[in-house]
Amino acid sequence: MTNLLTEAFTKAQNLPEHLQNELAEQLIEDIEYELQWQQQFTEPQNSLLDDLAAQALNNSLQGKTKIMGFDEL
Repeated sequence: MTNLLTEAFTKAQNLPEHLQNELAEQLIEDIEYELQWQQQFTEPQNSLLDDLAAQALNNSLQGKTKIMGFDEL
């Protein structure tokens, strides 16, 4: 555990019990969300966006696209 986290827990011990519980619940929730985000980024991403990008590249290679400016959309 880092010194900063130890300091935070030491200070939290001086809070009333109901505030300690609220703080603990929030910390647990934040840790769970962080773990979920980390897991999302470590898993392979086979998304719809990847499929659409491949389709767009394929269409471009086949000459099925047209270069346009933003004012022409």
